[in-house]
Amino acid sequence: MRPLDEKTLESIIEQITHEVLLAVEARGGVLDSGTSSALKPADYLTHVKPVVGAGADRIASTLGARPTDGSLSHMIDHTILKAAASQSEIAQLCYEAKKYNFISVCVNPSNVSLCSDLLKDSSVLVCTVVGFPLGATSTDAKVFETQKAIRDGAKEVDMVINIGALKSREYETVLNDIASIASACHADGAILKVIIEAALLTDEEKVIACQLSKVAGADFVKTSTGFGPGGATAEDVALMRRVVGWGMGVKAAGGIRSYDDAQKMIAAGASRIGASASIKIIQGSGSSESY
Repeated sequence: MRPLDEKTLESIIEQITHEVLLAVEARGGVLDSGTSSALKPADYLTHVKPVVGAGADRIASTLGARPTDGSLSHMIDHTILKAAASQSEIAQLCYEAKKYNFISVCVNPSNVSLCSDLLKDSSVLVCTVVGFPLGATSTDAKVFETQKAIRDGAKEVDMVINIGALKSREYETVLNDIASIASACHADGAILKVIIEAALLTDEEKVIACQLSKVAGADFVKTSTGFGPGGATAEDVALMRRVVGWGMGVKAAGGIRSYDDAQKMIAAGASRIGASASIKIIQGSGSSESY
């Protein structure tokens, strides 16, 4: 597929911004995304219109920043999401995360409580997935799943968007879906990463998904579930970073199996890596860091 040029990208962003603002205005200018006060359409315009400009972002944070200490391990969500993962495998995942100083473990919701117990005396966070892997569950179900996971100890939530709604151009549905989960996360101090499943989307749809995630109050956008038709690509990461700027995080996940793979994603703009081959990645770095 031909990459989007600057003029085309700006045109798409302007079009979707207009549609989102109309949807918000139609609801009285209120979007429940965990903000402390209601925002008016004009506020969204101020925050979203310059989305392609680096540094002109709505979210005041360093989620999108690359680490400066040279430690790749602190960018990695050490992941096991396979259906057959046993408790012993989950325990091994947590042991490895502590040993190698990974930022988090990413597990299915049923394993959150176990990971929380195993990691309670460490700095490793517990990340889980919601609406996974299809994104086709109802918003109410996603909210319940999110709240339960946070009660069990999750500090980060990776949700899958409603891909069918996006492709049907039901942008308000997608916006409200993400905003509802963002609100549930932020109410309890957790962060939200939005999985757009890029391999199923056109470039235009990727831009729209990222922008809707930004407007809805998400903290990260993420490339893939790892269960779709394709994983992360440097091209998708670069496009996503270009859309959300540096005030949000971009997580590359799916098919990242080596140090070189990880470095390509980071060079393209990823600030977080999701991988099950985390140790292989770290060992490939030739790092002299002591674990």
